[in-house]
Amino acid sequence: MTENAPPFASCPLCPKSFVTGLGSTVVVAPHPDDETLGCGGLLALLRRAGQPVAAVLVSDGSMSHPASKLFPAPARQAVREAEFHHALRILGLAEGAPLLLGLPDGQVPGTASEPGFVPAVARLREFLEIHKATTVLVPWRRDPHPDHRATSQLVQAALAVLPHSPRRIEYVVWAWQRAAPEDLPTAADAVRGFRLDIGTVTALKQRAIAAHRSQVAPGVFTDDPAGFLLSDEMLAHFAIPYEVFFEALSHESESA
Repeated sequence: MTENAPPFASCPLCPKSFVTGLGSTVVVAPHPDDETLGCGGLLALLRRAGQPVAAVLVSDGSMSHPASKLFPAPARQAVREAEFHHALRILGLAEGAPLLLGLPDGQVPGTASEPGFVPAVARLREFLEIHKATTVLVPWRRDPHPDHRATSQLVQAALAVLPHSPRRIEYVVWAWQRAAPEDLPTAADAVRGFRLDIGTVTALKQRAIAAHRSQVAPGVFTDDPAGFLLSDEMLAHFAIPYEVFFEALSHESESA
């Protein structure tokens, strides 16, 4: 399936009180805006519930408009990092500096043989330990963007070397629009899908999305008309009063 949204509406709906069991949470975003699109509502609910939340930005975000002359790559990176900080503040993550890994946008390493992977895993592991993470939010492992899949691998490698692995919850971004059937969960994945009711913070999430001004029309890097902007069709998936997540069934049974 490539044009119609996956049938996430069949996933059970969890109340907003679900977040109170997550504890200290770290969200890992491949690009600036993924934290808001995929789980901005969950982040806002966590902060309203008084739960500690920290953020990791994996890529430098500089390749959405690679042909811009007014904004060379370092300037694009600076703009997008500022937007990331702004969105986090809107969602309530005003305390504590996020971890900025600065990996190349579009070329995030996903295996130990790729340059940058091993040091990124080490920094991510240290960040998770510092924040005593009990839950990690990460893109769905087969979300149809290579940086999202690589981010999933980075997180998996970091969790594998922690003495006590946090709860891992996977959020959906591009699977809403681009997923082929093989990108969606199967029985072999042993995960359960669920929707989280974010109705009380939907407007806040929309404000945080709008903070990523370079990614929504009319944009910021306007001298690159072929650059990336979130389409109205894509944005519509993130204006609904719930978010979609997947979690390993093994964790669910351990928590029962």
